[in-house]
Amino acid sequence: MPSTGAALVGALLWAMAMGASALTGLWLDSWETPEKIRFVVLLFATGAALAFPVGLFAARLVSLDRHWEVAFAAAFVCLLATTLAFTGGLFALQYRSYYAEWHAEAFTARWAFELVFTSLTALYQFVVLGIRLYFPLGFIALAAASVWFARQQR
Repeated sequence: MPSTGAALVGALLWAMAMGASALTGLWLDSWETPEKIRFVVLLFATGAALAFPVGLFAARLVSLDRHWEVAFAAAFVCLLATTLAFTGGLFALQYRSYYAEWHAEAFTARWAFELVFTSLTALYQFVVLGIRLYFPLGFIALAAASVWFARQQR
């Protein structure tokens, strides 16, 4: 079980790293709308902050009493999966809230259909357009966090 301090400090550092990665990607793409840049960076940072404690817990669970190679791989996969899942989920919620204005009454069959397909479309767009914002800084931070985790397991 990860300590509360490690989870909180790690979440803060992970959020800063993923936010910086998104900011760098947007800057390299020459985005010119500061309010949209702030929103995207905040989305990536919030997703990372929520994902880190869950990813850390999952990595510790998977790598319990194993070699450092397994700990490295567990941290790499768990942090990657949870960061993408939480950030993609937040993106889907925001996407859904934007399009909800044009959807049917809540809890009807048509509404359920629109909810599912709007969410799936949002996740698809996140995979296609959002994941690239994790390169190169996010990938470097992921490798560094995985090395840190593997060294802690020894």
